Amino acid sequence: MQRRTFLMSTAAGVALAAAPVGGAPAASAVTAPAAVRTPAELQAAIDRARPGDRIVVADGTYTVPPDSPLTIRNKRGTERAPVTIAARTPGGAVLEGEHSFVLEASSHITLSGFSFRQSSTLDIPPDCSHIRLTRNDFQLADIEGLHWVMVRADDSTVDHNHFHGKSTLGIYLGIEGAGTDEMAQRVHVYRNYFSDHTFAGSNGGEPIRLGVSPRALSGAHAVVEYNLFERADGDPEAISVKSSDNTVRYNTIRNSLGGIVLRHGNRNRVEGNHLVDGQEGVRIYGNDHVIVNNHLAGLSGRALVIGSGSERDHLPGETPEARRGNDAPDRILVAYNTLVDNNGTLCGESQRPHEPRDVTVADNLFVADTGRLVEMADTVRFTWSGNLLWGAAADGNIPAGGGTRTDPRLVKDPHGIARPAADSPAIDAGTLRWPPVTHDIDGQPRGRARDVGADEYSRRVPRRGPLTPADVGPLAR
Repeated sequence: MQRRTFLMSTAAGVALAAAPVGGAPAASAVTAPAAVRTPAELQAAIDRARPGDRIVVADGTYTVPPDSPLTIRNKRGTERAPVTIAARTPGGAVLEGEHSFVLEASSHITLSGFSFRQSSTLDIPPDCSHIRLTRNDFQLADIEGLHWVMVRADDSTVDHNHFHGKSTLGIYLGIEGAGTDEMAQRVHVYRNYFSDHTFAGSNGGEPIRLGVSPRALSGAHAVVEYNLFERADGDPEAISVKSSDNTVRYNTIRNSLGGIVLRHGNRNRVEGNHLVDGQEGVRIYGNDHVIVNNHLAGLSGRALVIGSGSERDHLPGETPEARRGNDAPDRILVAYNTLVDNNGTLCGESQRPHEPRDVTVADNLFVADTGRLVEMADTVRFTWSGNLLWGAAADGNIPAGGGTRTDPRLVKDPHGIARPAADSPAIDAGTLRWPPVTHDIDGQPRGRARDVGADEYSRRVPRRGPLTPADVGPLAR
C-alpha cells in the first residue's frame, strides 16, 4: 500500500454518524486527534477499534499488498455503535491490488465511500453479520468469471453504491449463505445504481443474483428495493432470484437487456417495479409468488411470462440435475399490473412438460398494437377476471369473460408512465377481493373500489415513481 494518511476518531465518528442512514454524507468539522500514517498503523487502528469508532481514510490511491490485506477479524460493533471505516469523501480513497478488506468473525462493521478496484471478490463471509457496504464505487478488475461482491452474512446491507463497467462473465452482486444450500438471512439491498454490464454471452452476467439452484428452497427473506438498472446487458436476468421468501419492489430497470426473473424458489413477491424501454420483463417459475403493481412498457421482448416446468416441483433431496431445471408455476397471483406497448404482452411456454396451475390473472391492463395480448400455452385451473385489453393487437387466447376490450384512456405523465385519465373505465373496475392490495405503484392507497392496472387514479402527487441516477448511488440522499 502506498503511504497515506488515515485518521481515527470516535468523536468525529459520532458527528458523522448523526446523519440519517439514507442521507448524503456531510463533511465533519471535527479534527481527528491522531493520524494513522502507514499500513501497519492502519491495521493497528482496525485491531484496536471499539464499538462506535470511526476510521477516516484520506483521499488517494492505495495499492494493497497481496500478502497483507486489510483484515477485520473478531471486531464486533453494536447496532447503535458500529465500527466504521470510511473514505474522507465518497469515492476519494481508491483501493487497488488483489484484495482490499478481508472480514472474519465480525459484526456491525460499515465500509463506506471507497472506490474498489481489486482483482478478487469482496467476500462478506457467513461467520460475520450486520455488515454494511454503503456509498462505495465498485469497478473491480474486468476478469473473466470474477464475481465482484458476494454477501453470505446474515443481516447485511448493501446501499447507495454504484456497480459499473464489466464486460466479461461474472456478476456484480451475489447473495448466498453458508454451506451448499443455505441462504444469508434478511439481506437488504437498496438505493444502488447498477449500470453498464456489457458481457455478450447468454448467461452469467447478472447485476444481482439472489441465490443459486442448490439454495432454491431456502428462505432468504431478502429485500431488494429502490435500485436503478441502466444498460444492464450482461444477462437476460437483471435480478435473478434463486431462493425463497424474498421481496423485489420499487426498482427501475431501464434500457436494459435484463428483467426480473423468479428462476428458482417459492413465495417471492415482485411489486411496484418499473421496467421500461428494454428487452426482458418479468418471468416466473416456482410456487406461491405474488406479482402486483408493476409497470412494463416499451419492451422488445416478452413483458410477462408465466413459464413451464421441467419439474412439477422442486423437492428436498432431488438430484442436482433436477434442481437446475425449471419448476412449474403453481398458485401465482398476477394482479394490478400495467403492460403497455410491448412486443409480447402476457405469454406462456410450451417447451417443457409441466404446465402452470392454479394461477389468478386479475385486474391487469394489457395494451399493445402488435402480436397477441395473451398467448398462453397449456394451463390448468387459471382464474381470469377484470382484465382490460386494448390496442391493435389481437386478444389472443384469453378465455371468454376473462377480460373486457375497452379503451382504458391512458395518458402519459412527464416520465412516460401510462396512467388512467379522469374518465378511464379502469377506475373502480377492479374485481379482486382477496388478498387485498392496499396501495398502488406510487404508494397511494387503493381504497375499497380499486382501479385496474398498476396506478390508482389520484390527483395527489405520487409518493414514488421511476428512479433516475440522482435517486441512487453514493451521492444520493
